[in-house]
Amino acid sequence: MVFAPDTEVALRSVVSLINTAANGEEHLATVAELDRFLTAESFTGSRTRDAAELASVHHLRARLAALWLADEDTAVDTVNRLLREAKALPQLMKHDGWDWHLHATTPEAPLADRMSTEAAMGLVDVIRSKEMDRMLVCAADDCDAVVLDLSRNRSKRYCDTGNCANRAHVAAYRARKAAS
Repeated sequence: MVFAPDTEVALRSVVSLINTAANGEEHLATVAELDRFLTAESFTGSRTRDAAELASVHHLRARLAALWLADEDTAVDTVNRLLREAKALPQLMKHDGWDWHLHATTPEAPLADRMSTEAAMGLVDVIRSKEMDRMLVCAADDCDAVVLDLSRNRSKRYCDTGNCANRAHVAAYRARKAAS
């Protein structure tokens, strides 16, 4: 499945945000870590850079993590709620080297509202396309990070947070060698 470029960016940002709390580790503990995350994800717009903003992003992360594992009806309810809460008003924008893409909040909206709206807009396409089965949890037994499978053959099973795929392949190789 091929989504619009801004949809894929939004979905990858959702994965990155959820995975900042994967495997019992907190990678958004400080405002400075949030700054680095937002820079890496190319989030723009106004910021307060305070504890309340960080807490609102943590709250959003928890909501998105629950949505990632939800059934379609629950996901739709959550996406609609996120869009309503942010008073989303979709509009085409062009900025910072990006061609036309959708924004549904103003650059001045609170960070968590902008992040939740981008996530919701990306998830709208996933739900409408009946592609929620591409929203996975890492197949490694010792990992709870989420995975977005955008491969054509639906073969992605491991996260990008560590070496899960490599560890699984090495273990399978060793098992085959031991069996022969």
